[in-house]
Amino acid sequence: MRKFWLIFAQSVTISLAALFVAQLFHPSLLSNLGKQDGQVIIQQAEKAATASNPSSYSNAAKKAMPAVVNIFTSKKVSRNANPLLDDPLFRHFFGDPQENQPQAENSLGSGVIVSTQGFILTNHHVIEMADEIEIALADGRTFPARVVGTDPESDVAVLKVEANKLSAITFAADKPNIGDVVLAIGNPFGVGQTVTQGIVSALGRNHLGINTFENFIQTDASINPGNSGGALIDTSGNLVGINSAIYSRSGGSLGIGFAIPASIAKQVMEQIVKQGGVTRGWIGIEAQDITPDLAESFKLKSTRGSLIAGIVRNSPAERAGLKPGDILLAINDNEVTDSSAMLNLIAALQPEEQATLKIARNLEETKVLVTIGRRPKPQVARE
Repeated sequence: MRKFWLIFAQSVTISLAALFVAQLFHPSLLSNLGKQDGQVIIQQAEKAATASNPSSYSNAAKKAMPAVVNIFTSKKVSRNANPLLDDPLFRHFFGDPQENQPQAENSLGSGVIVSTQGFILTNHHVIEMADEIEIALADGRTFPARVVGTDPESDVAVLKVEANKLSAITFAADKPNIGDVVLAIGNPFGVGQTVTQGIVSALGRNHLGINTFENFIQTDASINPGNSGGALIDTSGNLVGINSAIYSRSGGSLGIGFAIPASIAKQVMEQIVKQGGVTRGWIGIEAQDITPDLAESFKLKSTRGSLIAGIVRNSPAERAGLKPGDILLAINDNEVTDSSAMLNLIAALQPEEQATLKIARNLEETKVLVTIGRRPKPQVARE
């Protein structure tokens, strides 16, 4: 009996030692256990780490580059019939243009492998209206990709490829700070995978007119056409953003690029994979920022808040008694600084949930209870 307990104790000790070694050197093996279907398995950095050699970011680039892919899309278009094309004299001199024969319209962009399951994050505008999508890995392999789902309002799209031995990027554990060094990886102008370096220039950029929901990281790391959907990484090679847009009058980089924060892209991706789309709260109001002139007109002490300029008929806002001219000051005790903040606060609420809105009406503050609705899908496709 004593021998049996000795063997049992040794077995438990060896098992615990094996688990400790696995957790120490291969934490992803244990983190993948117990995952349910419909869930994306991603790698998350445990804590921020500083580069061992600040004069070189080679290790960070080598870590992330295999997870960044080139995306090639094609769209079949037909020539519009022209009355001249039916003219025999025209056809005699100019030949038959085969106006009904579809032609391929090609475009390119970048994407980031976020899971060894084959999920890829990119921009909605990279794959919008595409009939065929092909991705090229850093090792030269190419695969067809299918669209899992897209969210035009945040410009995020999720693709899926059926492939083995994929290198997935690791998500940064910490949010970036202004002044942090970042690297942008993508396929600018189709020249091939390229790494550029810069810093985080600003955070929380909005009112740019790029997306409905904007909360961009601004960076001076060179981002050019073809970089869209690529990775913005920190000096440890972890993902901090998805490159999305540039400010440019010439078509090239002017040192002002914008990336979707990785945390937001991850939230959108998880909803798309789990339920096929993104669910956001909605109350049905048209709002605008309060300018100094409006503040003076409404006798407000500051420009903080959002002016309700219109109410959608039969919307939650109308049913709650909100009126044009009301000033929205807070939502569930969260201060509304401007119309963009208001939009994000409402979008974060769940449909059928009740929210308390603090408003100013006729120079008096009051609270209104509103039942949140489901935000309708955008009707007009992005051009």
